[in-house]
Amino acid sequence: MEKIGNGQKTFDYKLVRGIWTRLEGPENVLDLMDTGIEGVIAVIRDAGATFLSPIFDELSGVICTEGTIRSHIGIVSREFQIPGIIAAELSNEPENGTEIILDGTGPDGQIYLAV
Repeated sequence: MEKIGNGQKTFDYKLVRGIWTRLEGPENVLDLMDTGIEGVIAVIRDAGATFLSPIFDELSGVICTEGTIRSHIGIVSREFQIPGIIAAELSNEPENGTEIILDGTGPDGQIYLAV
């Protein structure tokens, strides 16, 4: 596995595989609702974003590049028990559709390319 990032994990969780899917707003969520959410790890910028609400409980994971674990996305991630990494620092941003792994077993959350 190639590490591509890390950040604050929202809670302790085991390895989770999913598909990197960058979401910028409600239009992207509506598109996912039409095409399917299974296996999606949503990648967003705004830790206060609420546009994920209609699909949050169906996500395999969430990565946010801003905020803290006390931000809206961190709180909702814990409440729904959806693996999350907040304030993610990325060394490499994969293309949408790339399979990735979230690792919440250590002190920080880790993001890997699934190889």
